[in-house]
Amino acid sequence: MEKYNVIIIGAGPAGIITGVTAKKQFPEKSMLMFKEEDKGLVPCGIPYVFHKLGGVDKNIMGPKPFVDLGGEVITEKIEHVDFDNKTVKSSSGREFSYDKLVFATGSKVVVPKFIPGYDLNNVFYIKKSFNYIQQVYEELKTKQNIVVVGGGFIGAEVAEQLALHEDKKVTLVESESCCFSKAFSKDLCKIATQTMKETAIRVRTATKVEKIEGKDGKVNSVLLSTGEELKADAVIMAIGYKPNTELAQKAGLEVNEMGAIMVDNYERTKIKDVCAVGDCSQTIGFLTGRTDNIMLASTATAEARVLGHNLFGIRIKKNFNGTLAVFSTEINGVSMASAGVNDTNAIEANIEYVSATFSDVDTHPGTFEETKPLSVKLYASPLDGAILGGEVWGGKSAGEMINTISLAIQKGVTVYELVSFQIGSHPLLTSAPTKTIIIKAAEMIINQIAKK
Repeated sequence: MEKYNVIIIGAGPAGIITGVTAKKQFPEKSMLMFKEEDKGLVPCGIPYVFHKLGGVDKNIMGPKPFVDLGGEVITEKIEHVDFDNKTVKSSSGREFSYDKLVFATGSKVVVPKFIPGYDLNNVFYIKKSFNYIQQVYEELKTKQNIVVVGGGFIGAEVAEQLALHEDKKVTLVESESCCFSKAFSKDLCKIATQTMKETAIRVRTATKVEKIEGKDGKVNSVLLSTGEELKADAVIMAIGYKPNTELAQKAGLEVNEMGAIMVDNYERTKIKDVCAVGDCSQTIGFLTGRTDNIMLASTATAEARVLGHNLFGIRIKKNFNGTLAVFSTEINGVSMASAGVNDTNAIEANIEYVSATFSDVDTHPGTFEETKPLSVKLYASPLDGAILGGEVWGGKSAGEMINTISLAIQKGVTVYELVSFQIGSHPLLTSAPTKTIIIKAAEMIINQIAKK
């Protein structure tokens, strides 16, 4: 039996960053990572293989940085874990022992078995599998009428990319009244949905798929709750993901109500020397303190860096006390991003807030050819002015601007402090320093608080 100081099950973002960080901190430790396929994918890049990247091979991610540091990788599936004897068994029957074990098994697609016809040929899913997505990519080349089910980030982005092919007719079906409803406020959802409607995508909101019809075992139409029947030779299901925890549960690990492995603030399970990180592990909301279900590579890698440093004892304090979901996307040239509280989730969590929106452009002067509109909506506490959330939309700088807002939320920055926020500005890169949109929104909130 081969023995390792650390065994990591999974080679997605969480597994790779755990391994890289741990190997840098503890180079003398032997570490082994298991992955199920030779090639891996950048999860967030999957939609873009269908047009912008022009192929699956341009979206490859793998554990090379871990290997370069001296880590070992085996392409086999782990079939059994024995916590008592601290061993794992692979699909080939080989056994390995460990001092520390990390579950980084990620997430898997939700399969809507409640929709008749879900299992017909040419019903596809956006699985985080190179081999599977390669197959889907090839299959969709010949498909002309495609229905995408689900108006979240993956569904919307896949639909947009497929609709850029002139020979394809793409319809997006979303059960909520607008797309991106789980991440954005109602106002930004409306902006996002309207932006999608301005593309070649046929958008059907407030609509459910009642049934997928087939002929000779293959999809040929989709029946909607409105009574409309869509011709289809392919259906793409993008209705979400759930933690991939079957192996962990089989081994005896405890999971929460969402099926995620229960861990403490440092990703440790209740079993000694066993940790879980990334999509397969539970997350707690930064502001609500409640269990949530955030599955983002950015969240996974943040957890993984903390785990990598602290795998053999607490060396650095975990400086985020909960998951702050930071989302961003771009549809039809419009960037949209959010972090923390918004109008929708604040009501659900009973969080009091004040908000303000300020709009301008992302250059100064605003007469450059590449100038784009840029808007921000800030959310803050009405008591002390602490930043609770934000949304940004317009030009590409929205993606990094939301990261600034995210840091402000995590560090408890207030709107009063933002007034003296020292910025760098350049005509081609930022809005004018006289009307920086984050600062202007903060000033508007200060005025609101002063009037209370």
